[in-house]
Amino acid sequence: MKFTVIAVGKLKERFWADACAEYLKRLQPYGKTSVVEVPDVDPAKAGGDAAAVEREGAAVLKAVPERAHVIVLAIGGTQRSSEELAARIDKLGVSGVGEVAFVIGGSCGVSADVLKRADETLSFGPITLPHNLARVVLLEQLYRACKISRGEPYHK
Repeated sequence: MKFTVIAVGKLKERFWADACAEYLKRLQPYGKTSVVEVPDVDPAKAGGDAAAVEREGAAVLKAVPERAHVIVLAIGGTQRSSEELAARIDKLGVSGVGEVAFVIGGSCGVSADVLKRADETLSFGPITLPHNLARVVLLEQLYRACKISRGEPYHK
């Protein structure tokens, strides 16, 4: 299975980048995982939140691999335990899906067009996470899911 994480914005602080790099390294034995950063748009310069979201959304859609199963992270999405996420990814693989693209939107959310392209949504719960932390949590959960699927130690 190939994973692509499409994230609006760059990791500016080194500790976020280091955490993501660690999980990307840990994911290597389980398949290719990549992160694509699309530029965040300043709402003040774009003409408001809606305009910023639309511009970010257009960039996200360009970054989505053509045949990928798209999962958008959203507060209102489906909540899954680590075991349920592992089972969902396994089910996608068995059904012939070779690539899953996860989308982490910008601070104003994701556009209607991105949600329309999504095959499903995923929530880490009703809390709001900074986008940098959401990226780390997502990569850790992908690593955990891979370990669970293979019955390897790590998950508790």
